[in-house]
Amino acid sequence: MTRFPMVRRAVSRAAVAAILVAAALPAAALPPIPPIGDHAFPGAIELAVDATDTDRRIMRVRETIPVRPGHVVLFYPQWLPGTHSPSARLDQFSGLVCNDGAGNRVAWTRDPVNVWAFHFDIADGAAKLVCDFEFLSPLDASLGREVMTPAIVGVQWNQVVLYPAGHDASRVMVKPTLTLPQGWSYATALETESRNAAIAFKPVNLETLVDSPLFAGRYLKTFDLDPGAAAAGRPPVRLNVVADREASLDAKPEQIDAHRKLVQQADRLFGSRHYADYDFLFALSDQFGGIGLEHHQSSENGVRPNYFTDWKASVSNHELLPHEYSHSWDGKFRRPADLTTPNYNVPMQDSLLWVYEGQTQYWGHVLAARSGLVDPQTARDIQAAVAANYDARAGRIWRNLQDTTNQPIVGGRADTEWSDWVRGADYYDEMDLVWLEVDTKIRELSNGTRSLDDFAKAFFGVENGRVKVLTYSFDDIVAALNRVQAFDWRALLRARLDGYGPGAPLDGLARSGWKLVFDEKESDYAKSAAAARRVAGFGYSLGFDVSTEGGRNGGNRITNLRWNGPGFAAGLAGRVTLVAVNGRSFTPELLKDGIAANRDGRQPVELLVKSGDYYRTVKIDYRDGLRYPHLARVEGTPDRLSAIFAARP
Repeated sequence: MTRFPMVRRAVSRAAVAAILVAAALPAAALPPIPPIGDHAFPGAIELAVDATDTDRRIMRVRETIPVRPGHVVLFYPQWLPGTHSPSARLDQFSGLVCNDGAGNRVAWTRDPVNVWAFHFDIADGAAKLVCDFEFLSPLDASLGREVMTPAIVGVQWNQVVLYPAGHDASRVMVKPTLTLPQGWSYATALETESRNAAIAFKPVNLETLVDSPLFAGRYLKTFDLDPGAAAAGRPPVRLNVVADREASLDAKPEQIDAHRKLVQQADRLFGSRHYADYDFLFALSDQFGGIGLEHHQSSENGVRPNYFTDWKASVSNHELLPHEYSHSWDGKFRRPADLTTPNYNVPMQDSLLWVYEGQTQYWGHVLAARSGLVDPQTARDIQAAVAANYDARAGRIWRNLQDTTNQPIVGGRADTEWSDWVRGADYYDEMDLVWLEVDTKIRELSNGTRSLDDFAKAFFGVENGRVKVLTYSFDDIVAALNRVQAFDWRALLRARLDGYGPGAPLDGLARSGWKLVFDEKESDYAKSAAAARRVAGFGYSLGFDVSTEGGRNGGNRITNLRWNGPGFAAGLAGRVTLVAVNGRSFTPELLKDGIAANRDGRQPVELLVKSGDYYRTVKIDYRDGLRYPHLARVEGTPDRLSAIFAARP
């Protein structure tokens, strides 16, 4: 709080009252924001984006909007598809200056309640509003996700557009153009009309524009994932890879073949395509922000540069593209009714994210295995990691799975050291276990003649070729499952969504013919996942991980501390620096040795930790050795899990 020197002055009570009243009221009452009407916006918005300033990471925008005299309200998008939340960064929007097209400035006033709305009074005779502003990309990861680097630019159109209030986004037409650094290539689901100094795209409605991001860069290579599509009359599918360095684009034929099989296996699963064409936008970079965000006819994906060049080490990222591709059916074409809003400033409701994201997570696992992007052992190791994580999830005793669907609105994807207790977006992976339960139950009840594949084809694959969104409700899900296999699915789903722990819902795993076990050997998948997260994992032994990265947070920090785990019980907190183990400077190997040495209880693990300027010693008398999750076959039971992961001929 800023402190000011007190000025002693005689002020009457009436004057004080007048000041208080004035402070409580806006300087001038603004007209209300117009409600959304069922009418098209007259004319088309011209949107010109200049993304050439990659050094300062600034996108400059000029937007020309047809207007009529009177009061006009423009929105900056707030609620963003795919994030399921009001996640747009209004603080990255700056420099708004508008005129009437004849050079006369038109002032704006921000709405005092809805700060995403800007009010304008348009004078008689004016027919357009010309607005200049900037989108300021974060300069490094500490300020947010980086979308501009010297080698890569990602354009999310919602970050560079204002649109008129009172209209459905699908009824507002936009003519977008984009200027890129000289010599750069680009990829997007938008259709190009011409390319000169700037790229002109064919006019689209605002809904399609926001759902059609663009990746561009110095080094970009496109792979055709369905070479026979044109001849067969199928919509094309492309993998557009952009990278910091050209060497990262060196994909081996068998790697591209696995991605082609992903498209084939998705065809066999869903039996339809709900897009005119599909573009994977895939960034391989240490600088461009990582991402996995679905769109109807494309997806934004970003991982480290070693995706192709160190295929084995990057295996923890091999499910990303199957997940985002599945969203074209589950989430983008078929969409929860309460998540479907007319524009980007109407609040969303997330009650069915356990289908939108949860079943997509399941199909992401399955399609990764069926396509060969992961081998059968890795597919099982992924399932083991999910089962172990949620079986140990302390927060399941107080917060049910249904309530976690509110998490995008409650806290977005913000990190918390207590995620094990608070719970985050658990509707992804915990629902993966539930959908495995549903799949195996259908297989059991039908003697193997039907499966969740039949639900996917009947529910998400309906109306082949249709692109327009088709909404659904909880009742629609239950009815569709009953058409595949009669059962009390409503009761099962509500029990899993509304129930509490401890322990994860592992009935599906048992019915699949496998069980969760632990031993002292870390799987290759677990090693890859830990390396991707830059941690050394001790979650199922001491109950925490240790950060291995440097940077502003420093290395060797205790993170992902499990609530009521051995470390927690001994008094540890997260984000403290682990300095030494048993009197020696910390290394992951030394900590592993210390855990192994205390099986007889004679040498508790002694940790020296540092928090700010304070050091303290913590002793953990943990005796069960290193523990890493795996799956083991249950003899004498059907191996339904292998059948689920097997490629469809």
